[in-house]
Amino acid sequence: MKKVNIPNTSGLNINISAVIYFPANFDESKSYPAVVVSHPGGGVKEQTAGTYAAKLAENGFVTVAYDASFQGESGGEPRQLENPHIRTEDVSVVIDYLTTLPYVDKDRIGAMGICAGAGYTANAAINDRRIKAVGTISMVNIGQMFRNGWDNNVKDADAIPYIQAGSDARTSDASGADIVTIPMAPLTEEDAPNEELRQAWEYYHTDRAEYCTAPGFATARSLNQIITYDAFHKAEAFFTQPLQTVVGSEAGSKWMSDDLLKRAASTDKNMHIVEGANHMSLYDGEAEINEAVSVLAPFFQSRL
Repeated sequence: MKKVNIPNTSGLNINISAVIYFPANFDESKSYPAVVVSHPGGGVKEQTAGTYAAKLAENGFVTVAYDASFQGESGGEPRQLENPHIRTEDVSVVIDYLTTLPYVDKDRIGAMGICAGAGYTANAAINDRRIKAVGTISMVNIGQMFRNGWDNNVKDADAIPYIQAGSDARTSDASGADIVTIPMAPLTEEDAPNEELRQAWEYYHTDRAEYCTAPGFATARSLNQIITYDAFHKAEAFFTQPLQTVVGSEAGSKWMSDDLLKRAASTDKNMHIVEGANHMSLYDGEAEINEAVSVLAPFFQSRL
């Protein structure tokens, strides 16, 4: 593997920190299919995104796990901005970079993501025809989750107070006060409303998977963009690429993968259900990851 800094080609004067993983017996004179792997909201490349990138590289792909703009080791201020439009564009920025590498086949580039990273990947595929196939793990459409709740039991209009909170945070930030933040997952075990989200706390804030560049919060100003964002906007017309979703049978987030499968225009779209798995176990459970890769690797091999 190789650590690189990718210039952000979206008009942001920052670099994206990334790690490239290579197949066994990699030969720079040859041409390889590539897969971009996007991390969850609140995550970094050293966690589950890097795990999946390394596993896919073992199956013959050049893969890239990267830190979103404003997060991890990537540049940008304010730190921990979670602007979904920028995070979607980050996927295409990494693809811009891949197209400059002589050993990457520009016509065989796929993308996958975990949690919110999967939603951003879906949105990027709607916007960017260079993405030839899409894989998702425990997909979250971050706009749906924030405005409709983990269990999809909140009406859109009832999320207006969150837009107000984001607006108020912008005013506070502009005054020079400390940047207002919100949790991306429960910050304490006591904050978790259920076992699945207790595991999210455990993943990000204990030895299970915590990492120094993943503090677990976002800027509150991000709510202005998150609440009104739909990762699947116009999927009915423009998401025509092959799609493979992977979800746990016990995942509270499964309804968002169901939604994209229903909405996507693709005629090649499938869901694999990992029995007994929840949202979080697909992040780092050895058996769950191996099962997911056993589906995603042949999917990308046959579509790229």
